[in-house]
Amino acid sequence: MNDRTLGVAALLLAAFLAWFGHGLEAAFAYEPVGPRAFPLLLAAVIGLCGLRLIVKGGNPAAPNPPGANSRIAVMVLLVLVYAWLFQVIGFVLATAVVAACVGRLFGGSWLQCSIGGASLSLLFYFLFDRLLDVVLPLGWLEGLL
Repeated sequence: MNDRTLGVAALLLAAFLAWFGHGLEAAFAYEPVGPRAFPLLLAAVIGLCGLRLIVKGGNPAAPNPPGANSRIAVMVLLVLVYAWLFQVIGFVLATAVVAACVGRLFGGSWLQCSIGGASLSLLFYFLFDRLLDVVLPLGWLEGLL
């Protein structure tokens, strides 16, 4: 695969996100920007990156280093686990656990990854819940935060 092929794939993904996101409407106004803003913004960013790759040229992609494909597969699995944990144990705990696991994939120690995951999850919780007024499930931490 080269850069232009990846750019075309990115444009197709951006078109799908824009098509999907354009139809999103909330039954009632519970957030100031509504649910369609994020997929449309993401589509715009991915589309611009895809255009850049198409214009830039056809550089061949380097092969993945040894072990990278298995880490990619684990990352996909972690995304699926995160989607499930998000509803079961809540945003804060799910984000901390998955962030720590991702950190381990990239060679961090358990202590570093645990501290980083906990800090990241709390930071994002307060950013989304308090500043952006996005309701997130708390799960097991319902009475604490």
